[in-house]
Amino acid sequence: MSDVYAEPTTAAGPTDPATLARYTTLRLGGPAGRLEIATDADEIVRKVREAEAREEAVLVLAGGSNVVIGDQGFPGTVVLVRSRGFRVVAEEGDTVTVRVAAGEPWDDLVAATVERGWSGLECLSGIPGSAGATPIQNVGAYGQEVAETIVAVEAYDRTHHEVVRMAAADCGFSYRGSIFKYSDRWVVLSVDFRLTRSPLSGPVRYAELARALGVEVGDRVPLADARATVRRLRAGKGMVLDAADPDTWSVGSFFTNPVLEREAYELLRERAADLGEPPHWPGAGDVVKVSAAWLIDKAGFGKGYAGPEGVAISGKHTLALTNRSGAASTAALVALAREIRDGVHARFGVPLHPEPVLINCTI
Repeated sequence: MSDVYAEPTTAAGPTDPATLARYTTLRLGGPAGRLEIATDADEIVRKVREAEAREEAVLVLAGGSNVVIGDQGFPGTVVLVRSRGFRVVAEEGDTVTVRVAAGEPWDDLVAATVERGWSGLECLSGIPGSAGATPIQNVGAYGQEVAETIVAVEAYDRTHHEVVRMAAADCGFSYRGSIFKYSDRWVVLSVDFRLTRSPLSGPVRYAELARALGVEVGDRVPLADARATVRRLRAGKGMVLDAADPDTWSVGSFFTNPVLEREAYELLRERAADLGEPPHWPGAGDVVKVSAAWLIDKAGFGKGYAGPEGVAISGKHTLALTNRSGAASTAALVALAREIRDGVHARFGVPLHPEPVLINCTI
């Protein structure tokens, strides 16, 4: 999907071009000290270097779909990444390696790969933001993660002042994380994905998706069917951006699913004995991933739960915190996030951690 909120919003929303709320899917964020637009990799590097020469802090912002910016904004230079395009850089056997500009809208890329019969990204359909953000977050959904198809990331190293191409093994990919997240050292310029030439999806791993498709877990389906079904499921949860639907004015999932050691999971089971078995999935080693949405709901924060100034949990999914009024403050959203985090910990003893990057704000 394109940068929906990069254009002027309604009268109820921000109108100042330097107000960062215009460039985030939450429609939140104060002013930028300086706002620059970069349309290719060379320009991105140049804009960053110029800001450094002025001894200004730098924030690189693309789709704005996984960031929460404080009401005070960002006092330095904000570089808006607007690079576009992708090209095939290698073909081997039944695989094709595609190099994608950091600013390419992610869902547009997924649509293009499905249309060309390239398998590997289809279950990541409908996710807002840019291609360059996907390795930062190790974006994943419905049984796929970008770490499975990324072979290299081109980035500007602000420490050594050089452009480098990093192999996937050097990116430190983990559950919703990488070496790029929470670090301003690296500026992603492009990403290489190795995809498979096939009219069929990869094996369907996610039970909800398999049920929606009417197949068994492990089956393959036509790429277009996988994409359409994922988008339908995401839309039903308010996870596909829609300028007309305030339930989608969010960063998607606000909290990650907790990953617990076995002992911590058994303690959770004891505290939740009256509620039945918490939804969970086995992780690597002796760890268990638990549903954050379930924890939030069972702690008393259901769909539509309202906070101050019109912020609220989405009416479609308990993991999405929304600026439903379109006129709230970041402080109000953060207050709601804190209330939920503290309530879950008090009820279950499980810590929740935010998934988006927080800029000049904290929970």
